[in-house]
Amino acid sequence: MRTLFLLIVAGLSVAVAQPQTGEVHIAVETRKTALVIRVDKEQNPTIVHLGQRLSRPDEYARIPNNGKRGEDYTGIYNSAYTPAGSRNLLEPAIQVTHADGNPSLDLRYLRHETKPAGDGIVLTTVFLKDPQYPFEVTLYFKAYQNEDVIEQWSSIRHTEKKSVTLHKYASANLYIPAQHYYLTHFHGDWANEMNPSEVPLTEGIKVLDTKLGTRADLFQPPSFLLSMNEPAQEEQGEVLAGTLAWSGNYQLAFEVDPLHNLRLTAGINPYASAYTLAPGREFTTPAFLFTYSTTGKGTASRNLHRWARKHRIPQGEGNRLTLLNNWEATYFDFNEEKLTALFKDGKRLGVDLFLLDDGWFGNKYPRNDDRAGLGDWQENVKKLPHGLGHLVKEAESAGVKFGIWLEPEMVNPKSELYEKHPDWVLKLPNRQEYYFRNQLVLDLTNPKVQEFVYGVVDEVMTKNPTLSYIKWDCNAVIYNAFSATNPNPSHLYVEYVQGLYKVMERLRTKYPKLPMMLCSGGGGRVDYGALKYFTEFWPSDNTDGLERVFIQWNYSYFFPAIATCNHVTDWGKQPIKFRTDVAMMGKLGYDIVVSKLDANELQFSQEALKTYERIKNVIWQGDQYRLASPYAGDVASLVYVAEARDRAVWFSYLTKDRYKAGSVAPIRLQGLDPARNYTVRELNVFPGTRSAINDKPAVYSGNYLMTIGFNPNVDSRRTSVVLELAEAR
Repeated sequence: MRTLFLLIVAGLSVAVAQPQTGEVHIAVETRKTALVIRVDKEQNPTIVHLGQRLSRPDEYARIPNNGKRGEDYTGIYNSAYTPAGSRNLLEPAIQVTHADGNPSLDLRYLRHETKPAGDGIVLTTVFLKDPQYPFEVTLYFKAYQNEDVIEQWSSIRHTEKKSVTLHKYASANLYIPAQHYYLTHFHGDWANEMNPSEVPLTEGIKVLDTKLGTRADLFQPPSFLLSMNEPAQEEQGEVLAGTLAWSGNYQLAFEVDPLHNLRLTAGINPYASAYTLAPGREFTTPAFLFTYSTTGKGTASRNLHRWARKHRIPQGEGNRLTLLNNWEATYFDFNEEKLTALFKDGKRLGVDLFLLDDGWFGNKYPRNDDRAGLGDWQENVKKLPHGLGHLVKEAESAGVKFGIWLEPEMVNPKSELYEKHPDWVLKLPNRQEYYFRNQLVLDLTNPKVQEFVYGVVDEVMTKNPTLSYIKWDCNAVIYNAFSATNPNPSHLYVEYVQGLYKVMERLRTKYPKLPMMLCSGGGGRVDYGALKYFTEFWPSDNTDGLERVFIQWNYSYFFPAIATCNHVTDWGKQPIKFRTDVAMMGKLGYDIVVSKLDANELQFSQEALKTYERIKNVIWQGDQYRLASPYAGDVASLVYVAEARDRAVWFSYLTKDRYKAGSVAPIRLQGLDPARNYTVRELNVFPGTRSAINDKPAVYSGNYLMTIGFNPNVDSRRTSVVLELAEAR
């Protein structure tokens, strides 16, 4: 038997004859990374390499069995997709009960194929089967060549005589050998999202998961950084960044095995989710996304940013609208007159769009607070006697577009919808109802509910075809998880998310260019499953400028600036300049009372919006480099560098206001062209103040700025500084 080695040539699979070993090697390759699956003579698929790509594909055959440092009693510690119930001794990727009651599974290699799947994308498909049962698993690896990102998922099907029960069904099962492992994961709560924790991994299992059903990211997002051998730094060290594209319950398990190698399984949380799979039906898992870097966390995050902008987020390389939201100006207390005055404020400020937030709907149960009306999506006749269409026209007459807040997945018990369709609500019939923000979750496993939720949005858009923006909220978690109409109770958590995606797929098909914000009470639902349908997300309801430096810093490891909504509000004690500078590091918006700004604040905000219009593409499409961490010193500093390296926008903030705190020394930049010369100019200078940097303009080489650095002069009098670097011509 001759071994077949996979060689990627222009996205095609080429068979190369090798010495007789009885093995097959499958290489999933990007520009710099390779994941190599070895199939032995018994057709067991195992991972023997995840790391740097080799220049000679034939040398993958020389790799030892992935760092095995002792006796592997099973031979499949490093299985490419570990089955339960046969000879496996460790955490499985898949666990099933067959139609005849047999709880074991064995997966052997059948074949594989590799083919182009788009511009710079190669899809490798590996087919596995149980030798004793008509039960098949297919592993998919989509390799994005230029972005160095691999997207992995699996599908499961069978043709047994009766249904099979899937107890666990991971998306990915990776195997990594190293001397030491350091996991950075993130945790928090409402208004306190994305706090990092770095922990060493030792023998045993570290599990990150959620059981919240809807706002799955509330306590812990499905994203992590894994450093090998030593803790990774921004621009050095070996690191794998991973995130699961799933908007429901998830589980990430990190198991250091008896040989001190790391096994990673990622996918839907098996908690309360045994899935009954009928013969001939296929179950497809969500995608697990990862990127590998030998040059630190910065490279890994830039890989994900480029991938997301080009391949996942709608209009990821397009435009975004600046907006003025009415929430902090009015809360629930508004009418047509108040709103039309705010439209004029939006135009005077200089934003593109006015966003009407919560409180515009409900008549029998008016939405005057968050205890009533949710689910009754008719305009409140007392607040809006002329309807939304009137507001859309008034906004457009004032010179701004109009957007609307919706929360179509949820319902207040005090609502007409709840009274008419109690069977549409997720709740147990014999238990006390528990409310999260005074509301319950609609049953999106029910096709009738899916039609209703789709209809809520479609009706608003059909009646108001020039409506230009939707803020989609999701504030409740699932308590008392039970569906009155779903015949498979344990399918609820999985089919809720699948139902949501069906609705979003229909909406995106009909309204492909409609900007939509993924809100969820802040960062409660931020993942690349949902961001397939939403142009942007709301990281946190905490808009305090200082807090947002930390929150946005950590989100930026996984999500690009163009998708990150940052609003200037009255939260926090920082001056409006600080809050505006922070909000500029993404998609800028406002939630302030414009009429309460003094003359200098209004002038500053108007000029900042004009500046933002000029520099936003550098921020949105540029490469981000974190220069000084707010966790390590007095100052946070990061820069966005244009792809052509001819421009950069550099943000610095004072984050620890103690005696003599500030940027006491130059900060070295990253990402510039060392051979080019750059001018440095300060932006967002507050009216009535001067910039010493602008008073003494100078030209510096990229080499100087990256070797010696430049001091932005951040201190207690200059708590935020924005600098623009432009190639000197």
